[in-house]
Amino acid sequence: MQKEVFDPSFSEPNDSTTAWKTLVNVVRQLRQLCPWDRKQTHSSLRHLLIEEAYETVDALDHQNMDELCRELGDVLLQIILHSVIAEEESHFTLADVIATVTDKMVYRHPHVFEDLQVSGVDEVLENWEALKAKEKDRTSVLSGVPLHLPALLCAFRMQQKAASVGFDFPDQNTTWEKVEEEIQEFKSATSDQEREEEFGDVLFALVNYARKHNINPEDALRETNNRFRSRLGYVESKVVSIDNADLAELDALWEECKRQEKM
Repeated sequence: MQKEVFDPSFSEPNDSTTAWKTLVNVVRQLRQLCPWDRKQTHSSLRHLLIEEAYETVDALDHQNMDELCRELGDVLLQIILHSVIAEEESHFTLADVIATVTDKMVYRHPHVFEDLQVSGVDEVLENWEALKAKEKDRTSVLSGVPLHLPALLCAFRMQQKAASVGFDFPDQNTTWEKVEEEIQEFKSATSDQEREEEFGDVLFALVNYARKHNINPEDALRETNNRFRSRLGYVESKVVSIDNADLAELDALWEECKRQEKM
């Protein structure tokens, strides 16, 4: 089957193009006329970009499409703000940002935009990592893992990167044996510092085991956190004061909530 020729001049329908231009113009006017927007810098906006990304993930977790629409808009606003600030400082333009990501997507998908044949998703990911390393001229397989990722996600991404070059446990059984080994070492620790180090090793080994079962540990723990929040809220709603409630009563309400979740 002959592939369609990629046309970089393709544009969105007029309504999307108009909406995009309007938003960009709004941001540029805010930078000129609003005291708060005018004083913002890349550093001052940094935390907002992180917060908006997490709020977007929260909307995804709750499958709330209306909220997702709003949160994606907030993320887009942050991207445009950073781009406009960079443009004002003559570093790069919004057009440069768009061109860069467009070129990257085309370059890293030769199975779509060129004649490369792939057997499936695994080979697509292998090609992606190889092209990414070549493109950025990285000296370490871990160079592309951001240091400021949440620790659980960072461990997961480092293990993925290491596995992509063959540095990996051979099977799921071996990874679980490593978990058990680390648990024993944690139990044998004799100081606070040693216990902390060994506990980190237990978590790292569990992340590896999760990866071998195609589980993203960050997603799994976030879902558990959400369940805990929901169940504790249920328990709190059933007692006059959780501080004074009997533990057996709280446990019974907890189990009651779990049973209702399965109905």
